[in-house]
Amino acid sequence: MLNILQRKSVVALSALFALGVLGGCASNQASTPAAKVETTPAVAKTEAPAQKQTYFLVYHENGRIYAMTDSKIYMNFLNTDEVPLTRTRIGAGPDGETVIFGITKADSKDLTKPTVAEDVFDGRAKVVGDFYGEVLRNGRFHVFGSWKDFQDYLAHKEITFTYTEIGTGPKGETVIYALNSVTKKQGRPVALVEQFGALHK
Repeated sequence: MLNILQRKSVVALSALFALGVLGGCASNQASTPAAKVETTPAVAKTEAPAQKQTYFLVYHENGRIYAMTDSKIYMNFLNTDEVPLTRTRIGAGPDGETVIFGITKADSKDLTKPTVAEDVFDGRAKVVGDFYGEVLRNGRFHVFGSWKDFQDYLAHKEITFTYTEIGTGPKGETVIYALNSVTKKQGRPVALVEQFGALHK
């Protein structure tokens, strides 16, 4: 039988052993790295860049006005005098001209609605961002890099500030670049000239 002193020693040793084991467990748990939780950062939704709105008007020698938004249809028309798919309004021009709208593939999906070309012509379009437009009239190209400048021209048939290059059109036409109170200070509208050249190359 164990005496009192021996019992106390056994109890003390048992307590130390328990503390050591538990302490060891605790220290092992603390030193073990926590399981990594894979977090995938939220992918921010990026909006597609707004496409440049284009618009082309041709006051044809046949007395009709051709309006279109697609550069391929426009260039094809300049080369062939033909537009594959159209919608026509007789007498709808500012001076009673017949207006022929070029219809794009996107337009053809629902022909019960006005085309984009019609929306622009009728003043319903709200163009935001980049714009490029051309008006071919009286054998001259009028080139626009601003929606507001283009709208002013449609309303008044005049351009307050211009930069003109004689004989630089694809067939030697005069090209008139529309400027405004801001862009006129920049001199030759290099970016606009380059856009015209790239389209008609």
